[in-house]
Amino acid sequence: MPRKVTLLPLIAAIYLMVSGGPFGLEDIVSKTGYAATILILLVTPIVWAIPTALMVSELSSTLPDEGGMYVWAFRAMGPFWGFQESWLSLVGSIFDMAIYPTLFVGYLGHLAPSLTAGGRGIWIGVALIGVCAVWNVAGAKVVGGSSFVMTVLLLAPFAVLSGYAVFHRETAAVLQSIPLHNVDAHNVDMLGGILVAMWNFMGWDNASTIAGEVDRPQRTYPLAMAGAVTLVAVTYLLPVAAIAMTGLDPNRWSTGGWADVSRAILPRGFTRESLAVAITIGGMLGAVGTLNALTLSLSRLPYAMAEDGFLPKVLTTRHSKTGAPWVAILVCAAAWALCLNFSFTKLILLDVLLTGLSILLEFASLVALRVREPALPRPYRVPGGLFGAVAVGVPPLALLVLTVVRNQAEPVGPINALQLGGILVSLGVVSYFLSNRFRKTGRSHPS
Repeated sequence: MPRKVTLLPLIAAIYLMVSGGPFGLEDIVSKTGYAATILILLVTPIVWAIPTALMVSELSSTLPDEGGMYVWAFRAMGPFWGFQESWLSLVGSIFDMAIYPTLFVGYLGHLAPSLTAGGRGIWIGVALIGVCAVWNVAGAKVVGGSSFVMTVLLLAPFAVLSGYAVFHRETAAVLQSIPLHNVDAHNVDMLGGILVAMWNFMGWDNASTIAGEVDRPQRTYPLAMAGAVTLVAVTYLLPVAAIAMTGLDPNRWSTGGWADVSRAILPRGFTRESLAVAITIGGMLGAVGTLNALTLSLSRLPYAMAEDGFLPKVLTTRHSKTGAPWVAILVCAAAWALCLNFSFTKLILLDVLLTGLSILLEFASLVALRVREPALPRPYRVPGGLFGAVAVGVPPLALLVLTVVRNQAEPVGPINALQLGGILVSLGVVSYFLSNRFRKTGRSHPS
């Protein structure tokens, strides 16, 4: 039997699935300024991350099956909604998984611009997806262990930078004489900042798909969720708050710009350049770690759907030694490579919209299971009975309404991101009826 994932590697894997470090927060600072960024980073976990983590903790410990959220929706609401849950997660993943090679190439370009010049960045991204696919064939235990190591390495430079900033608050202000609040109040993009924060706090459900490969999942998942939520919140807030104390102009922040921020804070010398390089390497590690951890998670969805007859049975083929569904991993990797040329903003908006809809289905599954199967053993329960199960999904729903509003303003070719999202959702309905026509085997829905 393949070795199973234990608590600390699972926390690290969840951390990478959700976060991958403070990278990506730069856009929130540049859009809104420090005060608003800190407020957003305090509020978003409360209304988005914690409700989702509570829901995932209950459902993962109640139904610890391979396929995770697909199994929840299938069990709670039937095969149609199970299929839509997987469809939205997988289609959303096509946009999500293109973000991390894009970030990797961006950070690599900071270190060695010649390596990514002339269109080579796209091929580096394709190669990175291929490496993570092969890595995942080695099995969940290997991915979990490597996730722990990468999490420690990528966070170490931020601990150094935050510590220096706290004890040298005046450095940036003295060196540059730039006021703290220099963001134009008329151009503050609060909604854009909130959407970036939602993306930075999204992905708690991804760990559910590997429940069959987790040691004592009924006990491990709730503990891992609590640990990961705390780790994500702390590693986001502390570096931003520490830099804010120095007086560095928020307009100096840009996508992938943590290394430039460190150069602005530290005095000239070997230490400054060494830390900037370490942060850049940390960004590359974060991108690789997140891509690798999400490959572990998302490849289990087509595997579970193939077991139920919705997809070709070849996707259920497992590696004889590691137990990894290697055919599903390779097919997913090929699909993810298709969106590597999209812009960062478009990728985030489409990912938040589609993945957000799949999360709403998971909250609906939580409530439906409470109603349909009240006696189902639940090692962990969302507090508050049925009312609590309903109420916990209200704040994420409100944020997703904001996502719909923002997607209307983002063009994607001749249409906007909301229209493209609607087309992709509709394709999921059509695909279900086409695949269900030929479906002969699979799990049955409890009546």
